[in-house]
Amino acid sequence: MEFKLDGSGPLGRAIIERDIASLSPSYTREYALVVDHAQGSELWDVDGKRYIDFMAGVAVLNVGHRHPAVVAAVKEQVDKFWHICLSDFFYPQAVELAEKLQAIAPMSDTKVYLANSGTEAVESAIKLAMYKTGRSKFIGFVGAFHGRTLGSLSFTASKAVQRAKYKPGVYVQHMPYPNPYRPLLTPLNGETYGETVIRYLEEQILENLIDPSDIAGILIEPIQGEGGYIVPSPGFFPRLRELCDEHGIMLIVDEIQSGVGRTGKWWAVEHEDVEPDIVCFAKGVGSGMPIGGIIARSEHMIWGPGAHGSTYGGNPVAAVSAITTLNVIEQEGLLAKADDTGDYIMAALRNMQNRHASIGDVRGRGLMIGMEFVKDRETKERAVNLRNNVIQHAFENGLLLIPCGQNGIRMTPALNIPRNLVDDGLQIFEEALTVYEKELA
Repeated sequence: MEFKLDGSGPLGRAIIERDIASLSPSYTREYALVVDHAQGSELWDVDGKRYIDFMAGVAVLNVGHRHPAVVAAVKEQVDKFWHICLSDFFYPQAVELAEKLQAIAPMSDTKVYLANSGTEAVESAIKLAMYKTGRSKFIGFVGAFHGRTLGSLSFTASKAVQRAKYKPGVYVQHMPYPNPYRPLLTPLNGETYGETVIRYLEEQILENLIDPSDIAGILIEPIQGEGGYIVPSPGFFPRLRELCDEHGIMLIVDEIQSGVGRTGKWWAVEHEDVEPDIVCFAKGVGSGMPIGGIIARSEHMIWGPGAHGSTYGGNPVAAVSAITTLNVIEQEGLLAKADDTGDYIMAALRNMQNRHASIGDVRGRGLMIGMEFVKDRETKERAVNLRNNVIQHAFENGLLLIPCGQNGIRMTPALNIPRNLVDDGLQIFEEALTVYEKELA
């Protein structure tokens, strides 16, 4: 998207000018939002304008901005201590968080490593898979986003600009994601598209490009995030699990965006009825505090002291924020709420689809919802400018959305967003779509 100053007030513009003069130009800015304060699913800019938040800090604020329980827990911890280094010492907050993550893990008998971010979680998973298997090659997927540090960027394949002037640090063979709306492969008669993708992996990649005995792991998003909010074809994950078991390959799921109740279950992989070897987590775990890490089967986490660590990973303030966030999701029934609100939004969007030919596809699980905009539903030609204009118009009229894929929009509000704000947000969205859809006529 081309950045515009439209929609910002005088105070906001002044801060943006200072930002441009002082901060790295590598940051991607969607629109001219300059935040002053937020609460729940509402946000105000420095000029006093109010917004409905349908993106929750890029799917981070799963219990909303400044949930009272999280705020109280963070304040209490700050009054005790906020750093000592988990790599060298002990504190109960890290243990309690690890035990909580073990209790909700999508597999049994696990251990937890705590880091600061999503990309660190992926780096940790890569390193552990190499350490455990003694192998050095991996399988990744076109459209994936796993982070921007050296190892995780080797897997990231959602935008060419992210990999420009960069030499991969890890050997990764990319293959098509099982995208039923835009299949890249041709199924055989009677074959589901998920089976087609697995056949491609077996017959092309494992036969012609990489011996399975060289592959440490397969890293995949259970729902592809930045690549377009793509729900995989049915049956794909069970076959992938079977293939990993057959060849001693570790199945690593990136739940950084899809986890922690976002899809109506603790982890999106639970919808696929398979158990991974490693789960990467971050984002929604900490309600905006910097935390991430991995949950791995105990049999895999065999590295010894000094093999991996972090000065700030599992910081006690971030840890109590995460513990409290997970408790709030349980105590307030937010897994069921995500399902209920997600069904409501998906039904509304599919109803809009009947009125707006530019909505080519609506998909998602729980409150991880995406849609694609097309110029023609038959050809599926991407309506990129329409998508960009809808996001900008929505922002200028008080609704915060963000893109995904080349021509998609994602809706990831807090799991506890009130229904009246959902209705108001959907109205602003459809008004924006109505204005700019006329350009396609």
